[in-house]
Amino acid sequence: MKRESAKSFQDLIVWQKAHQLVLEVYRFSSNFPKTETYGLTSQLRRASVSVPAKANIVEGFRKKGLADQIRFLNIAQGSDKESRYYLILANRHLRK
Repeated sequence: MKRESAKSFQDLIVWQKAHQLVLEVYRFSSNFPKTETYGLTSQLRRASVSVPAKANIVEGFRKKGLADQIRFLNIAQGSDKESRYYLILANRHLRK
């Protein structure tokens, strides 16, 4: 069975999952202490938004060449790893 091509970046499953991650991160980080507003909260939110945002999945979707698309998806993957680290840090740091 052949899948239809995505007509919009919003049709991409990877974008949908990344967008869900952003929504969850914002919910989760809304409970962080005020002292973390410009630290961990900001870093985590910026890293998570970077995955589906303009510079990565969305921008890669607009590129015509496969090499460019792959490059932007690799950047998105790096942002995802950064987000995961901040989640680990938040879990350990804020449990104290």
